[in-house]
Amino acid sequence: MSDATGSDTTGTSAADPGDGGGSGMWGFTDDRGTGLTAPRPPERVVAYVRAGAALLDLGIRPVAVYGSGHDGDLLDPVKAGGLAAAGVPYLGPGRALDEARVRELADLGGVDLVVDLTYDGKSPYALDEAAAERLGVPLVALSVGSELSLAAIVGRFVELAGALGAADGAAARERTAGAEAALRAVAGRSELTVLALSGAGPEQVYLARPHAWPELARLAELGVRFVDPGPGPGASWLTTDWEYAVGLGPDLVLFDSRANAVPPHRVPPGARLAPWNPETPPSPSAYARFFQDLTAALEDREP
Repeated sequence: MSDATGSDTTGTSAADPGDGGGSGMWGFTDDRGTGLTAPRPPERVVAYVRAGAALLDLGIRPVAVYGSGHDGDLLDPVKAGGLAAAGVPYLGPGRALDEARVRELADLGGVDLVVDLTYDGKSPYALDEAAAERLGVPLVALSVGSELSLAAIVGRFVELAGALGAADGAAARERTAGAEAALRAVAGRSELTVLALSGAGPEQVYLARPHAWPELARLAELGVRFVDPGPGPGASWLTTDWEYAVGLGPDLVLFDSRANAVPPHRVPPGARLAPWNPETPPSPSAYARFFQDLTAALEDREP
Protein backbone atom coordinates (compact mmCIF):
# COMPACT_ATOMS: atom_id res chain seq x y z
CA MET A 1 0.00 0.00 0.00
CA SER A 2 1.30 3.44 -0.86
CA ASP A 3 1.66 6.18 1.71
CA ALA A 4 1.18 9.95 1.55
CA THR A 5 4.87 10.73 1.44
CA GLY A 6 4.96 11.35 -2.28
CA SER A 7 6.69 8.10 -3.12
CA ASP A 8 3.86 6.77 -5.29
CA THR A 9 2.91 8.78 -8.37
CA THR A 10 1.17 6.00 -10.29
CA GLY A 11 -1.18 7.31 -12.94
CA THR A 12 0.22 10.82 -13.03
CA SER A 13 2.22 12.68 -15.63
CA ALA A 14 5.89 13.01 -14.88
CA ALA A 15 7.96 16.12 -14.54
CA ASP A 16 10.59 16.56 -17.21
CA PRO A 17 13.64 18.21 -15.63
CA GLY A 18 15.08 19.09 -19.01
CA ASP A 19 15.44 17.94 -22.56
CA GLY A 20 18.47 15.77 -21.88
CA GLY A 21 20.35 17.41 -24.69
CA GLY A 22 22.44 19.77 -22.62
CA SER A 23 20.61 22.90 -23.74
CA GLY A 24 19.55 23.76 -20.19
CA MET A 25 15.83 23.99 -21.06
CA TRP A 26 13.35 23.57 -18.20
CA GLY A 27 10.26 21.45 -18.71
CA PHE A 28 7.22 20.20 -16.82
CA THR A 29 4.07 18.37 -17.90
CA ASP A 30 0.98 19.07 -15.81
CA ASP A 31 -1.96 16.78 -15.09
CA ARG A 32 -3.94 17.98 -18.10
CA GLY A 33 -1.10 16.72 -20.27
CA THR A 34 0.02 20.27 -21.01
CA GLY A 35 3.76 20.46 -21.47
CA LEU A 36 5.62 23.63 -20.55
CA THR A 37 9.17 24.60 -21.41
CA ALA A 38 11.27 27.61 -20.47
CA PRO A 39 14.92 28.64 -20.76
CA ARG A 40 15.21 28.38 -16.95
CA PRO A 41 13.09 27.22 -14.00
CA PRO A 42 10.33 29.71 -13.13
CA GLU A 43 11.17 31.75 -10.04
CA ARG A 44 8.10 33.98 -9.50
CA VAL A 45 5.00 31.87 -8.99
CA VAL A 46 1.39 32.95 -8.43
CA ALA A 47 -0.81 30.13 -7.17
CA TYR A 48 -4.23 29.13 -5.94
CA VAL A 49 -4.22 29.28 -2.13
CA ARG A 50 -4.15 25.51 -1.58
CA ALA A 51 -1.42 25.01 -4.16
CA GLY A 52 0.56 27.99 -2.87
CA ALA A 53 0.44 26.74 0.72
CA ALA A 54 1.71 23.34 -0.43
CA LEU A 55 4.55 24.89 -2.42
CA LEU A 56 5.52 27.03 0.58
CA ASP A 57 5.66 23.92 2.76
CA LEU A 58 7.93 22.37 0.13
CA GLY A 59 10.32 25.33 0.02
CA ILE A 60 8.92 27.45 -2.83
CA ARG A 61 7.52 30.82 -1.71
CA PRO A 62 4.86 32.19 -4.11
CA VAL A 63 4.93 35.89 -4.86
CA ALA A 64 1.12 35.93 -4.42
CA VAL A 65 -1.91 33.65 -4.12
CA TYR A 66 -5.57 33.86 -5.11
CA GLY A 67 -8.76 32.14 -3.92
CA SER A 68 -11.64 30.22 -5.43
CA GLY A 69 -15.29 31.06 -5.93
CA HIS A 70 -15.89 30.02 -2.30
CA ASP A 71 -13.44 32.61 -1.02
CA GLY A 72 -13.97 36.24 -0.20
CA ASP A 73 -11.82 39.33 -0.23
CA LEU A 74 -9.80 38.12 2.77
CA LEU A 75 -7.52 35.10 2.90
CA ASP A 76 -9.15 32.13 4.67
CA PRO A 77 -6.68 31.34 7.50
CA VAL A 78 -7.70 27.67 7.53
CA LYS A 79 -6.77 27.23 3.88
CA ALA A 80 -3.73 29.51 4.02
CA GLY A 81 -1.29 27.28 5.89
CA GLY A 82 1.85 29.33 6.44
CA LEU A 83 1.16 31.87 3.68
CA ALA A 84 0.09 34.75 5.93
CA ALA A 85 3.02 34.31 8.29
CA ALA A 86 5.34 34.28 5.27
CA GLY A 87 3.87 37.59 4.08
CA VAL A 88 2.53 36.22 0.80
CA PRO A 89 -0.07 38.68 -0.55
CA TYR A 90 -3.61 37.53 -1.39
CA LEU A 91 -5.14 38.77 -4.65
CA GLY A 92 -8.77 37.81 -3.99
CA PRO A 93 -11.00 35.17 -5.61
CA GLY A 94 -9.60 33.73 -8.82
CA ARG A 95 -12.69 34.19 -10.99
CA ALA A 96 -12.70 37.87 -10.06
CA LEU A 97 -8.94 38.21 -10.03
CA ASP A 98 -7.72 41.76 -10.31
CA GLU A 99 -5.44 41.38 -13.31
CA ALA A 100 -4.07 44.86 -12.70
CA ARG A 101 -2.58 43.62 -9.41
CA VAL A 102 -0.98 40.70 -11.23
CA ARG A 103 0.45 43.12 -13.76
CA GLU A 104 1.84 45.18 -10.88
CA LEU A 105 3.62 42.05 -9.68
CA ALA A 106 4.93 41.58 -13.18
CA ASP A 107 6.27 45.13 -13.16
CA LEU A 108 8.01 44.38 -9.85
CA GLY A 109 9.97 41.51 -11.29
CA GLY A 110 7.73 39.38 -13.41
CA VAL A 111 5.40 36.45 -12.94
CA ASP A 112 6.82 33.29 -14.46
CA LEU A 113 4.15 30.70 -13.67
CA VAL A 114 0.60 30.25 -12.38
CA VAL A 115 -0.12 27.07 -10.40
CA ASP A 116 -3.71 25.91 -10.05
CA LEU A 117 -5.56 22.66 -9.38
CA THR A 118 -7.74 20.49 -11.58
CA TYR A 119 -10.49 18.11 -10.50
CA ASP A 120 -11.40 16.80 -13.96
CA GLY A 121 -7.97 16.67 -15.60
CA LYS A 122 -9.11 19.22 -18.16
CA SER A 123 -9.70 22.65 -16.66
CA PRO A 124 -8.06 24.72 -13.91
CA TYR A 125 -10.25 24.94 -10.82
CA ALA A 126 -9.96 28.46 -9.44
CA LEU A 127 -8.64 30.67 -12.23
CA ASP A 128 -10.19 31.36 -15.59
CA GLU A 129 -7.55 30.05 -17.99
CA ALA A 130 -8.27 32.97 -20.29
CA ALA A 131 -7.00 35.30 -17.56
CA ALA A 132 -3.63 33.55 -17.54
CA GLU A 133 -3.56 33.72 -21.33
CA ARG A 134 -4.29 37.46 -21.26
CA LEU A 135 -1.45 37.92 -18.81
CA GLY A 136 0.84 35.88 -21.02
CA VAL A 137 1.78 33.61 -18.11
CA PRO A 138 1.95 29.79 -18.44
CA LEU A 139 -0.36 27.82 -16.17
CA VAL A 140 0.27 24.46 -14.48
CA ALA A 141 -2.74 22.54 -13.12
CA LEU A 142 -2.16 19.58 -10.80
CA SER A 143 -4.90 17.07 -10.15
CA VAL A 144 -6.48 16.63 -6.72
CA GLY A 145 -9.39 14.49 -7.94
CA SER A 146 -10.72 11.37 -6.26
CA GLU A 147 -9.35 9.13 -9.01
CA LEU A 148 -5.86 9.62 -7.53
CA SER A 149 -4.45 8.35 -4.26
CA LEU A 150 -3.34 10.87 -1.68
CA ALA A 151 0.24 9.73 -2.24
CA ALA A 152 -0.03 10.46 -5.95
CA ILE A 153 -1.47 13.94 -5.34
CA VAL A 154 1.19 14.88 -2.81
CA GLY A 155 3.86 13.31 -5.01
CA ARG A 156 3.01 15.60 -7.90
CA PHE A 157 3.44 18.69 -5.73
CA VAL A 158 6.76 17.30 -4.53
CA GLU A 159 7.76 16.87 -8.21
CA LEU A 160 6.72 20.40 -9.14
CA ALA A 161 8.51 21.92 -6.15
CA GLY A 162 11.62 19.95 -7.06
CA ALA A 163 11.40 21.14 -10.65
CA LEU A 164 11.19 24.71 -9.32
CA GLY A 165 14.37 24.24 -7.29
CA ALA A 166 13.20 23.01 -3.88
CA ALA A 167 15.35 20.72 -1.78
CA ASP A 168 14.58 17.01 -1.60
CA GLY A 169 12.29 17.23 1.45
CA ALA A 170 13.07 13.73 2.71
CA ALA A 171 12.63 14.80 6.34
CA ALA A 172 9.06 15.96 5.69
CA ARG A 173 8.22 12.68 3.99
CA GLU A 174 9.66 10.75 6.92
CA ARG A 175 7.52 12.82 9.28
CA THR A 176 4.41 11.91 7.28
CA ALA A 177 5.31 8.23 7.30
CA GLY A 178 5.77 8.41 11.08
CA ALA A 179 2.43 10.18 11.53
CA GLU A 180 0.70 7.55 9.40
CA ALA A 181 2.26 4.73 11.43
CA ALA A 182 1.11 6.32 14.69
CA LEU A 183 -2.40 6.83 13.34
CA ARG A 184 -2.58 3.25 12.07
CA ALA A 185 -1.62 1.98 15.53
CA VAL A 186 -4.26 4.09 17.30
CA ALA A 187 -6.98 3.42 14.72
CA GLY A 188 -6.31 -0.29 14.99
CA ARG A 189 -7.30 -0.35 18.65
CA SER A 190 -9.98 2.36 18.52
CA GLU A 191 -13.67 1.48 18.29
CA LEU A 192 -14.70 5.05 17.52
CA THR A 193 -16.75 5.69 14.38
CA VAL A 194 -16.08 8.86 12.38
CA LEU A 195 -18.30 11.07 10.24
CA ALA A 196 -16.88 13.90 8.08
CA LEU A 197 -19.24 16.74 7.25
CA SER A 198 -19.57 20.34 6.12
CA GLY A 199 -22.21 22.56 7.67
CA ALA A 200 -24.47 24.51 5.31
CA GLY A 201 -26.79 26.13 7.85
CA PRO A 202 -29.25 25.26 10.60
CA GLU A 203 -31.35 23.11 8.27
CA GLN A 204 -28.77 21.51 5.98
CA VAL A 205 -25.49 19.64 6.17
CA TYR A 206 -23.26 17.90 3.65
CA LEU A 207 -21.95 14.46 4.66
CA ALA A 208 -18.69 13.45 3.01
CA ARG A 209 -18.48 10.15 1.15
CA PRO A 210 -15.05 8.91 2.33
CA HIS A 211 -14.09 7.18 -0.93
CA ALA A 212 -14.55 10.48 -2.81
CA TRP A 213 -11.92 12.32 -0.75
CA PRO A 214 -8.34 11.11 -1.17
CA GLU A 215 -7.34 12.02 2.39
CA LEU A 216 -10.43 10.32 3.88
CA ALA A 217 -9.85 7.27 1.71
CA ARG A 218 -6.29 7.15 3.03
CA LEU A 219 -7.57 7.38 6.60
CA ALA A 220 -9.85 4.42 5.91
CA GLU A 221 -6.82 2.49 4.61
CA LEU A 222 -5.08 3.28 7.88
CA GLY A 223 -7.96 1.78 9.85
CA VAL A 224 -10.20 4.77 10.65
CA ARG A 225 -13.81 3.54 10.94
CA PHE A 226 -15.97 5.88 8.85
CA VAL A 227 -19.75 5.98 9.00
CA ASP A 228 -21.32 5.43 5.57
CA PRO A 229 -23.60 8.44 4.88
CA GLY A 230 -25.96 6.15 2.96
CA PRO A 231 -27.50 6.22 -0.52
CA GLY A 232 -28.56 9.35 -2.29
CA PRO A 233 -27.46 11.84 -4.94
CA GLY A 234 -24.04 13.46 -4.89
CA ALA A 235 -20.68 11.90 -5.69
CA SER A 236 -18.71 13.67 -2.95
CA TRP A 237 -21.39 14.77 -0.48
CA LEU A 238 -24.79 13.55 0.65
CA THR A 239 -26.99 16.60 1.24
CA THR A 240 -29.28 16.06 4.21
CA ASP A 241 -30.39 17.61 7.52
CA TRP A 242 -28.78 17.63 10.95
CA GLU A 243 -31.31 15.23 12.41
CA TYR A 244 -30.25 12.58 9.92
CA ALA A 245 -26.56 13.25 10.62
CA VAL A 246 -27.09 12.96 14.38
CA GLY A 247 -29.04 9.75 13.84
CA LEU A 248 -26.00 8.10 12.27
CA GLY A 249 -24.48 8.15 15.75
CA PRO A 250 -20.80 8.89 15.06
CA ASP A 251 -18.38 8.98 17.97
CA LEU A 252 -16.15 11.59 16.29
CA VAL A 253 -17.27 14.33 13.90
CA LEU A 254 -14.74 15.80 11.50
CA PHE A 255 -16.22 19.19 10.66
CA ASP A 256 -15.29 21.41 7.74
CA SER A 257 -13.38 24.27 9.35
CA ARG A 258 -13.06 26.53 6.28
CA ALA A 259 -14.49 30.04 6.42
CA ASN A 260 -17.24 29.23 3.90
CA ALA A 261 -18.60 26.35 6.03
CA VAL A 262 -20.99 26.67 8.97
CA PRO A 263 -19.90 25.27 12.37
CA PRO A 264 -21.73 22.09 13.46
CA HIS A 265 -25.32 23.02 14.30
CA ARG A 266 -26.09 19.77 16.13
CA VAL A 267 -23.78 17.11 17.50
CA PRO A 268 -24.63 13.55 18.54
CA PRO A 269 -24.67 13.23 22.35
CA GLY A 270 -21.18 12.46 23.61
CA ALA A 271 -19.54 12.86 20.21
CA ARG A 272 -16.12 14.45 19.94
CA LEU A 273 -15.40 17.22 17.44
CA ALA A 274 -12.24 17.70 15.37
CA PRO A 275 -11.60 20.20 12.56
CA TRP A 276 -11.10 19.01 9.00
CA ASN A 277 -9.88 21.16 6.14
CA PRO A 278 -11.10 19.56 2.87
CA GLU A 279 -8.47 21.71 1.14
CA THR A 280 -5.47 20.73 3.22
CA PRO A 281 -2.32 21.79 1.32
CA PRO A 282 -1.08 18.72 -0.58
CA SER A 283 2.32 18.62 1.08
CA PRO A 284 3.89 15.93 3.28
CA SER A 285 4.14 18.22 6.32
CA ALA A 286 0.51 19.44 6.07
CA TYR A 287 -0.86 15.91 5.98
CA ALA A 288 1.50 14.87 8.77
CA ARG A 289 -0.09 17.56 10.94
CA PHE A 290 -3.59 16.39 9.97
CA PHE A 291 -2.78 12.77 10.79
CA GLN A 292 -1.24 13.78 14.12
CA ASP A 293 -4.28 15.87 15.06
CA LEU A 294 -6.65 13.03 14.15
CA THR A 295 -4.57 10.58 16.17
CA ALA A 296 -4.93 12.90 19.16
CA ALA A 297 -8.69 13.20 18.58
CA LEU A 298 -9.11 9.43 18.48
CA GLU A 299 -7.21 9.20 21.77
CA ASP A 300 -9.14 12.19 23.21
CA ARG A 301 -6.03 14.15 24.08
CA GLU A 302 -4.46 17.46 23.07
CA PRO A 303 -2.54 17.27 19.75
